[in-house]
Amino acid sequence: MFSRYRTELSEMGLTASAINREQAYLRGVFNELRRHGLWNKPNPLSTVRRLKVDERELSFLTEAQIKELLDALKNSESQDVHLVARVCLSTGARWSEAVRLRKHQVKNGRIDFTGTKNGKNRAVPISRDLEAELLVKLEKPDGRLFGDCMKAFRLALKKTSIRLPRGQATHVLRHTFASHFMMNGGNILTLQRILGHQSLTMTMRYAHLSPEHLEGARKFNPLSRLTLG
Repeated sequence: MFSRYRTELSEMGLTASAINREQAYLRGVFNELRRHGLWNKPNPLSTVRRLKVDERELSFLTEAQIKELLDALKNSESQDVHLVARVCLSTGARWSEAVRLRKHQVKNGRIDFTGTKNGKNRAVPISRDLEAELLVKLEKPDGRLFGDCMKAFRLALKKTSIRLPRGQATHVLRHTFASHFMMNGGNILTLQRILGHQSLTMTMRYAHLSPEHLEGARKFNPLSRLTLG
C-alpha cells in the first residue's frame, strides 16, 4: 500500500527527498506504536528501501553576490532583514535560528544558539561590530530581536541578478558561510561544530572547497616521482 502511495506522490511532483521524509515519519509512527504495545506486528516499513537521491551541488554566493544581496536588503522595507542575513553569513546559522534570537543569547563576543534543529546548543564567535549592533537593537514585544522577514528577503533577492536552485533561498546564506570558511582555509572539524552537524558526513559536502582537499592525489600518485619519456 505504501509503495502505491509513494508512486502517487511521485506522480504528483514530490521530490524523492520529500517522499523519503514521509516514509521516515510513518516508520516512526509504527515504532512508537510498538513501544506503547499498541502494535505487536513487525514495522511494515522496516524493509521498504528509501528512494535513491542524487547528491546535488550546494549553491553559495560569491563575494560580489554577497555585496549585491546586502545592498538590496539595505533598501528593503523591513528593518530587520539586513541584520538577520548578516547574522547568518557571520555564523552559518539557519534563518530560523537567527530570526528567533533574543538579546540574552548575544554575549561575550559570541551568539549562543538554542532550540536548534538537532536540539543541541552551540556558541559561535562574532565580530565586535556585529555584537554591538545586536545589543543596541530594541527587543520586540515577544522578547525577540527580529520579526518575521523571510518574505522581505525573498523580495530583495528577486531584485538582484542572483539565481538559485529551488529551495535554497535563505539557506544559501548558511551554505555561503560554510563554503567560504573552507575556501579560506578553515578546518572541517571546526566547521562541523559551528554548523552543529551531528555527523561529519553532512559537513564533508564542503570539504572539496578547501585549498588542500585531496592535494595528495597530485603529490602521491604513482607517476609523480617518475620522469616519463
